Order: sequence, then structure tokens, then C-alpha cells
Amino acid sequence: KPKIAKAVVSTQSTGSSSGSMFGSLRKFDAYPKTMEDFRIKTCGGATITIISAIIMTALFIAELQFFMGVSIKEKLLMDTTRSELLDIYLDVTFHHLPCDHVSVDAMDVSGGQQVDVDHDIKKRRLKSDGTAISEESIENLGDSAVLDPNRCESCYGAESIEMPCCNSCSDVQKAYRAKGWGLESLSAFEQCKREGLAARTIGDTKGEQCNVQGRLRVSKVSGNFHISPGKSFQQKNSHVHDLKQLQQFPLNLTHTINRLSFGEFVPTQVNPLDNHTFIATKLNAMRQYFTQIVPMRYNKINNEVVLSNQYSVTYHHKHIDLNKAARGEQSGLPGMFVTYEISPLMVEVSEHRRSFTHFLTGVCAIVGGVFTVAGIIDSFVYNSYRAFQKKLELGKVN
Repeated sequence: KPKIAKAVVSTQSTGSSSGSMFGSLRKFDAYPKTMEDFRIKTCGGATITIISAIIMTALFIAELQFFMGVSIKEKLLMDTTRSELLDIYLDVTFHHLPCDHVSVDAMDVSGGQQVDVDHDIKKRRLKSDGTAISEESIENLGDSAVLDPNRCESCYGAESIEMPCCNSCSDVQKAYRAKGWGLESLSAFEQCKREGLAARTIGDTKGEQCNVQGRLRVSKVSGNFHISPGKSFQQKNSHVHDLKQLQQFPLNLTHTINRLSFGEFVPTQVNPLDNHTFIATKLNAMRQYFTQIVPMRYNKINNEVVLSNQYSVTYHHKHIDLNKAARGEQSGLPGMFVTYEISPLMVEVSEHRRSFTHFLTGVCAIVGGVFTVAGIIDSFVYNSYRAFQKKLELGKVN
């Protein structure tokens, strides 16, 4: 019996100490509760609650979209990819220049030259309204089947050791350019008559447009490329354009650059010359674009690396007098010239996923902020209404 009494006393003391411990813990409750009977629910509070819920939902969706997207981080470093080649993607439309007399050329400071480029470059003949012109079939095409494959046709005085025979119209033109001779008309050459090229002159193509699009692959050094009227050729280390056939016709160099980019497209890339239009107020205009290229490495979130470039541009134009240019009194040629210089620095752009803790922090900030502001507004509205109601009961409000 004495042992049982001691156990009862011990249990009572343990229960009192546990109650005092929980009583001390309640002092730290920052969210005291009120009894349900003392709570007052109002229509104003319900309206504020509904609006708050809508706002919280909208902000939560925006935060979720932001979390699901990727963040972009940029940093600057030295470019170590000088051995790489540079791809130039272009899409240019000349609104008053036929394709038969347009050439694309590229050259750089290392001495590399690409004359009258036709690989990876496509020229499309367009009508004045911009619709494509279907190429006519070459006349007398069946005659080529009976030609001797071992023939050696005349170059009309332009024969050389490198080109003793001219079996096509293109061969005749190349032989004349190698000699530095101009071509007034192709109708004097039997090869051009056979291929149907002699019948089409710049007068016959008046009113046509020309769309030049494709890719130029050049060395990654400073240089330039240009799209100009007149067939181009190399003579004694000089770059020459044959404009003899074009001197009697006005050359309107109005053009639109639909696209001009240096390298592959990346999401953050902005090409300042895209959809740029130059309207030539004078004939035989020389439009020059001076670009500064900054290499860029784009690291995608799937570990794919894309090498591209960004660039800035300034431009200038002037009128070219062909007679003065022929006499050497004025430098330059009509056409579109793009000069580019490459920066030794590189911009590295990397995609990153945002952390879940950042998302969780944003959601807590949204819920807590909206809840707190809504509580302040509800308290202000409720207290203002009660004060107004008391004044109304006391007759202090007219």
C-alpha cells in the first residue's frame, strides 16, 4: 500500500510538469486563435478574399512559368577559335537589277579571294511584283547531243596556254576576262547563240528583280564581300568588274536585305540588318556596310554548343560616275559592299535551369505578401465602415 501511494504521487507530479511545459510553449504562439463565436464575417471581407485568391493564382502561374523557363548568363572571354571558318548567310533582293549581270565576290586580308561565287549561292529572277520567273528552256538544246566531245572551239582571239579551247559561252567569257577584254555583246559568239544566251540582254530583262540568297564560307579574318553588277574576274592581282555592257543602261541599286547573319541562328541573336531597305536616290550608287563582329558561343541546356556571331553596323553610300571610274579619277564600283572586322573577344551565353528553392521562395513571398496586404485592406475597410456607422447612429452625418 505505501508503494502504491508513492506511484500515484509520482504520476501527479509528472502530469503537472508536462502541463507547465506546454503552457510555457504556448507563449511563443505568434498566431493566437479566437473562438468561432467571436469571429465576424462580412461581405467586404469575402470580396477581398476572392480578389486575393485570383491575384495569388495569377502570380503563382507567372512564377511557375518563370521557373519552367531557362535563365541566360553571359560572360566575356578571349576568342580561341581563329582556325574556324566563318559562314555568312545572306538573302538580298535587288529591286531594279536583273540576275544575269549580278556577281557575288568575297576577299579577306589574308589574300583569299572568291570570284563570282556560284556554289551555295542561288540567284532567283523575280518579276516587278516579286513573283518568281520560271527559267526558259535553252534553245537548240538538242544540238548539244551531236557535238563532238573532243572538239576545240575558238575563243575568238582570247586563247591562252591555260585555256586553248572555248567549248561553251561561259568558257568564252572566262577567256575574255583573263585577257582583260570587255564584252559588248554575246551575240558574236557561236557558243552563246547555241546555248540561247545571246538573245537575252539587259534590255530584255528590264523591270526584273533579283533575289540572291545562300551561304558564303570565308576565313575567320577581316575582309569583305560584295554583290555588284558586271561579271567579275581577276587580272594581274586586281579585282575587276566588266561593266562595258552596262554603261548604256541605268543601274538602280535599291535593295532590301531580308537576312544577313554571320553564323548559325541562336535564340538571343539580333541581326541589325535584317529587313533593312536602301532606296537609291541616284543611279550607280555604292552602298557600304561596315560591320564589327563579336564571336559568340551559345551553350544550350542540353549541353549542345552552337558557335555564332553578333555584329553591329554603320553604313555609308555615294554616287559612282562610271566614266570617271574608268579613267581612274574615282574609286569604287556600284553595288552593295559589306566590310567586316572580327573582335578578339568572345561572348559566352549559357542556359541554366532555375533552382527549386528559388521557386519555393517566390511562391511563399507571393502568398505571404498578398495575404498580408489583403488583411491590411480588410482591416481598413472594416474599421472605416464601423466608424461611419457609429457616426450615423449618433446623427453626426447629414
